[in-house]
Amino acid sequence: MNENGTVLSLENLETWYGQICALRGISLDVYRGEIVTLLGSNGAGKSTTLKTISGLVPALSGKVKFLGEDITNSMPHSIVEMGVIHVPEGRRIFRDLTVTENLEIGSFSLKDNAERKKRIEKVFETFPALADRRRQMGGLLSGGEQQMLAIGRAMMTDPKVLLLDEPSMGLAPVLVQEIMEIIKNLNEEGTTILLVEQNAKVALQLADRGYVLETGEIVMEGDADKLSQDDSIVKAYLGH
Repeated sequence: MNENGTVLSLENLETWYGQICALRGISLDVYRGEIVTLLGSNGAGKSTTLKTISGLVPALSGKVKFLGEDITNSMPHSIVEMGVIHVPEGRRIFRDLTVTENLEIGSFSLKDNAERKKRIEKVFETFPALADRRRQMGGLLSGGEQQMLAIGRAMMTDPKVLLLDEPSMGLAPVLVQEIMEIIKNLNEEGTTILLVEQNAKVALQLADRGYVLETGEIVMEGDADKLSQDDSIVKAYLGH
């Protein structure tokens, strides 16, 4: 880890989808123990940023560094094994497997069965609703329960950095608050989090710092409190 506690850093990262430039040389830092949020409208490049970090989309140029090590060209499974875990938009759980089986798959690289059972019980402590449905198929869970399962599956790897893409999407307001409280608790237990969240108000309440993306470029950054009071942010993302 760098002396200043930088866990994750992007340096002039550029990513293309075919002929379309999705990220235009963005640079950002995430420090140990932080929640950092990426704000921006649809198509701004938020999800692409997470996919490039996790190796799902290749970078054309620039660097992704984790604990000071260049991981730009690392394979996705290697990045997972390092402790950088991506919870994608839309949850992506295994619908035809039980809750417990979904969690077991989350710990595929773990050889210690006793540790695996311990982590599963930790997930069930965090999400009592999942404990009650441990033998139920993932596809039969509600949207909120599926999001809990997606985060729980990520917890099975004991992540150093959690990349969360739109965890509140499609959830009722009461469930949004519950999910955000869980994210806050995970952070307080030591997990560093990079959060993409369409609900800017909720994201800025939760985060320490934020970056604003527009058409693949970072146009603003700062403490979450300051961003939440910035006129341009208020007008664009928080309502008048």
